[in-house]
Amino acid sequence: MTRLLRYTLLGLLLILCLAALSIYSLTWRPQAREALPVSCAANAAPLMPGQALKVMTWNVQFLAGKRYVFWHDLAQGNDESPTLEDMAFSLDEVARVIRDEQPDLVLLQELDNGAKASDYQNQLKLLQERLADLYPCSTSAFDWKADFIPDPHIFGSVGRQLATLSRYRIDHAERVQLPVADANVISRQFQPKNALLVSYLPLSDGGQLAVLNTHLERATEPDDTLPNQVTAVAKALDKLESAGTPWLIGGDFNLLPLGQYRRLPSEQRTPYAADSPLHLLWDKYPMIPTNNEASGIDRAHWLTHYPNDPGLNGPDRTVDYLFYSPRIKRVEAQVRQDDTLRISDHLPVIARFLLPAAP
Repeated sequence: MTRLLRYTLLGLLLILCLAALSIYSLTWRPQAREALPVSCAANAAPLMPGQALKVMTWNVQFLAGKRYVFWHDLAQGNDESPTLEDMAFSLDEVARVIRDEQPDLVLLQELDNGAKASDYQNQLKLLQERLADLYPCSTSAFDWKADFIPDPHIFGSVGRQLATLSRYRIDHAERVQLPVADANVISRQFQPKNALLVSYLPLSDGGQLAVLNTHLERATEPDDTLPNQVTAVAKALDKLESAGTPWLIGGDFNLLPLGQYRRLPSEQRTPYAADSPLHLLWDKYPMIPTNNEASGIDRAHWLTHYPNDPGLNGPDRTVDYLFYSPRIKRVEAQVRQDDTLRISDHLPVIARFLLPAAP
């Protein structure tokens, strides 16, 4: 081997090592299960058996509002980031709706923290500053994080969080990693890492309520990722149910209820399967909205997603849900639509429950 060839190979090896080290240092590799910090005031009260509990789940789309068609929304979308003015407006609007509804638990998806596209804002902190008197307890978990993404549309940092705000005490919380989309070893380092944010709220009788918050994969075409994620969610819920722990879960599942697939125009069906993997949950557990509500005569009242598509003039599908243990009783539920259409591409789902009474 000539000296030139030897030096060339050593140089290439050094470049590869430096590239691997750079990718490793810029990206995030969460554990399968991680304990999370919880912020909670010392005087936060525990839940009472049998009490009413109002819950809201809402994907707030990094406070971007509805004046954009982002590059990840449509092939012809060319917007990459919202303005500071639009994010400030959406922040005030999200706070207004939450303050008006005053749910006991707020499950939020797509809050940015340290992302270039949202000017490196800590959006959870900004929201908490406006709601500090309502929610003494909170916890959060990233489901996408990297110091640098080489995609030309991003070309900078990403930081996307799930967050749970609670009027009642949170004892502890954990992040549970869900299956991720298949990708090569390099692409896998940069992709979103969908997860469950699990909060455990103590009951005054010594029991606890498990509250799960999630945002599942936003598929571009049907594959095994969403079925695998729903299977993992179902296993987590089955484990809680078999242990006798009451639970509820809310979030953006990115899946349709029974009957809506055929109602969508063919060009809107691409991300979805005709047989929704969500049946793995609704076959066993009560869902809000129910399939009858989401696909019945009043289905328009239960639509939760208003895609950033200039061809649409309102919400056209349901992808956000609450599921709950059969031990918990539903009292009432709604999708707040009238004054939320310009805040996010998702609408808040709100429900009131009765917790199980003491044995």
